[in-house]
Amino acid sequence: MTNLDIKVSKWGIRFAGRSFPARVGKSGITNSKNEGDGATPAGIHKLVGVLYRPGRVAKPCDWAVQIKLNDIWSDDVEDPAYNMLNSLPHEYSHERLFRSDPLYDIIVLTDWNWPYSVKGRGSAIFMHTWRKPRHPTEGCIALSRKNLLWLLLRIKPSSRLIVIA
Repeated sequence: MTNLDIKVSKWGIRFAGRSFPARVGKSGITNSKNEGDGATPAGIHKLVGVLYRPGRVAKPCDWAVQIKLNDIWSDDVEDPAYNMLNSLPHEYSHERLFRSDPLYDIIVLTDWNWPYSVKGRGSAIFMHTWRKPRHPTEGCIALSRKNLLWLLLRIKPSSRLIVIA
């Protein structure tokens, strides 16, 4: 482990000697992730990008990319672009990244089942803003906007997300 690693457990996040309240998937942390199971996959995950919603938040770090109006993330195992960033129109099941709520105003992308996805192993595991304190996710890791922005000022593309079961 390095001092750039973000450690995640069911209790929250540890980074740079600090602890942050955070929430994992509604089904907890698992060693056997499947699409739609509501669990966060245990393991060591690379950070592969940061997306942000312009107009709602300033560019949070130099490696962040803007979310565009038609950006989506495919979560349909039948989609040839399963677990990939894509755009509308899109005929397969997906999540819109440009949302009316602030949930995806900032997204840290991980390499979970990416870029070469195994169908059914689970789509994107993001780090994003929570709906409300300690509200569970569908498998992502969520924390307050303030704490997420604090992390983004300090992490690097070489940082890793270490999820402990």
